[in-house]
Amino acid sequence: MRLMLFAGLFCALTATAAPAQQIALTFDDLPSHSPLPANTTRVKIARDIIAALTAAHTPPVYGFVNGLRLEDDPPSAPVLKMWRDAGFLLGNHTYSHYSLSHRTLDAWTADTVKNEAVIAPLMAGQDWHWLRFPYLEEGETLQKHVAARAWLAQHGYKVASVTMSFDDYLWNDVYPRCVARHDEKSILRLETAFLSAAQTSLTYFHNLSTQLYGRDIPYVLLMHLGAFDARMLPRLLAMYQSKGVTFVSLDDAEKDPFYAADIDPRLPAGPVDLDQQMIAKGVSYVERNENVLPFDTMCK
Repeated sequence: MRLMLFAGLFCALTATAAPAQQIALTFDDLPSHSPLPANTTRVKIARDIIAALTAAHTPPVYGFVNGLRLEDDPPSAPVLKMWRDAGFLLGNHTYSHYSLSHRTLDAWTADTVKNEAVIAPLMAGQDWHWLRFPYLEEGETLQKHVAARAWLAQHGYKVASVTMSFDDYLWNDVYPRCVARHDEKSILRLETAFLSAAQTSLTYFHNLSTQLYGRDIPYVLLMHLGAFDARMLPRLLAMYQSKGVTFVSLDDAEKDPFYAADIDPRLPAGPVDLDQQMIAKGVSYVERNENVLPFDTMCK
């Protein structure tokens, strides 16, 4: 009887001692992302997202900038200063959201440098040399991929990798249509699916990481500065916290050995995310279902 009680106590202690999953939140496409719903503004979207992050006491969060948005969406201009005034950080997402896989290396690097003129003045004294590849595309050939990494290393950049995503941008695209139609039933459906997809992805990437390494790596979560993200962020962060997730900075997450080649692009390139690691190691797994809703046809 004593042995059974001791065994039960030991199991309980080891369960509570298991390290919590860690997530570094990051946001792409500042200051303007996706169609704008009626009766809102880019500034309000940013204000709501900043308020949710602040309320959740997250570490400083990186937002990745496309300077072109300041030209084609001038009312979004205050967003970058708002982000910095809140104590959050800015990184480079190229000026024009150029895909390395669909542009020449010279065009892509020139566009990346052009974006520095937008970011550097706002980030005086802070580390802005983080690069998030648009579309997460790192070159369609190994030669271009290696050359881009060499350029990043020469210019002092680290790669802001992505190791967790649930394709939040899909909700940002359809949400304005549902608002225009006053389709509350569809909006509720979007809300339910958003939280479900986030929770499913938490389990999915946990399973990949533990299969590969026997532990959770600190995850870098990709999100976007969109209207539906703003609507759902308080509930999303609360859901993560209810699951025991702790929020960490991008810098702290990428101190993990998994990200060594992202921190130092001089190192040989390897698989860029957990899915690619599974493939590279020849481990069989079931890919994540990304078709959670008929986004293309909803609210049309």
